[in-house]
Amino acid sequence: MTTRHGRSVLFRAGIWARRARIVAVRVLRLVLIGASRTLPATRYLLRALQRRWRRSLQFRTVLTTLLLAIGSFAVVGAYLSNQIANNLFQERLAQAESETRYNVKQVQDTFDGAQVTDQSSVITLVYDTLNAVEGRGSVIQRRYVFEAMPEQTKPRNRWVESRASDQLTIAVIPPDLRKAVQQSGKDQFWASTEFPVGTEDRPGIAVGNKVTFNGTVYELYLIYDLNTAQKTLDEIQNVLLVGAAVLVLLIGAVAWYVTRNVVSPVSHAAVVSEKLAAGQLQERMVVKGEDEVARLGASFNHMAASLQEQITQLATLSQMQQRFVSDVSHELRTPLTTVRMAAEVLYDAREDFDPINKRSAELLYHQVERFQSLLADLLEISRFDAGVAMLDAEPTDILQLVDHVLEGVAPVAAEYGSEVTLHAPEGSIIVEMDDRRIDRILRNLILNALEHGEGRPVNVSVAANDTAVAVAVRDHGIGMTQAEAARVFDRFWRADPARARTTGGSGLGLSIATEDTKLHNGWLQAWGKKGSGSNFRLTLPLRQGESIGRSPLQLEPADVGLDGGAGNQMVLLNHAAPGAAPGTVPGPVPVPGTGSGPVPGTGAGGTSGGPANGPAAGEDQA
Repeated sequence: MTTRHGRSVLFRAGIWARRARIVAVRVLRLVLIGASRTLPATRYLLRALQRRWRRSLQFRTVLTTLLLAIGSFAVVGAYLSNQIANNLFQERLAQAESETRYNVKQVQDTFDGAQVTDQSSVITLVYDTLNAVEGRGSVIQRRYVFEAMPEQTKPRNRWVESRASDQLTIAVIPPDLRKAVQQSGKDQFWASTEFPVGTEDRPGIAVGNKVTFNGTVYELYLIYDLNTAQKTLDEIQNVLLVGAAVLVLLIGAVAWYVTRNVVSPVSHAAVVSEKLAAGQLQERMVVKGEDEVARLGASFNHMAASLQEQITQLATLSQMQQRFVSDVSHELRTPLTTVRMAAEVLYDAREDFDPINKRSAELLYHQVERFQSLLADLLEISRFDAGVAMLDAEPTDILQLVDHVLEGVAPVAAEYGSEVTLHAPEGSIIVEMDDRRIDRILRNLILNALEHGEGRPVNVSVAANDTAVAVAVRDHGIGMTQAEAARVFDRFWRADPARARTTGGSGLGLSIATEDTKLHNGWLQAWGKKGSGSNFRLTLPLRQGESIGRSPLQLEPADVGLDGGAGNQMVLLNHAAPGAAPGTVPGPVPVPGTGSGPVPGTGAGGTSGGPANGPAAGEDQA
């Protein structure tokens, strides 16, 4: 029977253990679910407060003021509360000690003068004497505990061992106080204590003395109730707390009002300045009063009016210049066509002229061609300036376009004696682009490389990644210094204005190439080093509307180490086109597989001018 009973107990214990584990798992799951739902809200609230703290001067000022006020009130309130509590306690303690000495003396005098010998008389005398001590004092209500000292020889007539008010016992007296009273002579001692009154515990002060009755030494403790003082202290603390809360709210309101009067004009100025930056030049601040903020608003409005006037003048002048260039270009087309026709007639009949007239006809013919090229570039630039240039993008194989450009520049390359080599992957690279504009960009870059390559080889590289395609044109000619590369894309700029140019040019080729690149949201970048040649890189997104992460080709050629002086090396890049995303700085990129073979020849190329398009010097970021 005992074995069965033990097994039954173990079985039930196992069942209860499994149930406890199940309950614990369910409770833990509920806690995790609650935490998972609470944490996002907490994070959102913290982020909102953080964002508000960073972006609002008024919020930051008011919150800082409130926190400082709360901290100050907490310190001052704690000090005042502690001082009040100490003063109340010391006052009650002094009264308790004074009343205790008086009452103990009365008790001892009563006991000394008593002429009682029977038990009932002794009990009645002690009871009446102690009841006279109990009751309400001058300020504090008191109780007593009367206890015979332990380890005394009990005389025959000691009929009273202990007595206490209400339900009190000797246990309410702190042990340290009893020990001090027992070991002392006629000295008086006190200690803080708690004693029960009904269902609550009240704070009090226990004051102990020794009294003697019929040869027996007793411990007499008078316990003074401090409940009234505690209530007074609680009321004072509540008043301090409510007053501090009201003052904090008032300080917060004052801080909000003051900072609002100071910050609102600043916020209004920030909004107006943002509108001015967005082109709303008519926006002005509202000025009220004659204080510092009002003077700031008046100065701001004066500055805005001055800027509006200057910007309007510049815009008007720019429009007049653009209209002038466009009108002149259009007006010159008709007479230029007539002059060109006459020049062609003279050029075709030059064999019948004497040497001087023959040379004049040849010069006229070539200069008219240059004039016509310049006029075409001016018309194109005027379209860009007017903002009417449109992109006609279609999916096109850029490798075929590069082959077509190389075939077109072959006669020029043959004239200069430069070998043009194409490095490109096999197959095709489809890019959404305006093939007419990209053809113009590549043709200009290659002709420039041939013209400045001094008969040395020119390398054309093509590569692509997931987001972009790049075409790099590398020559080994005279190169560029830092100052020259800084202006390589400016309009009508030449590195050496006195240098003869056999192919001519308008000085707008690279500027037009830059504008064409911007229309594609691409990068046009240049690198150069004096005596080591230069490298121009065109990077285009594979699909319109997408951003370029990084260029597939590095801008600094892998065959040139940048170990020269800072004045002999330069990578000049224009501001990234809209939509270009930042990338990373790539390391050396190997040249992709070779496609078409070398194109022999020499030549002179287009022109230089205008800012480039792309990331900062030496980088491949947008």
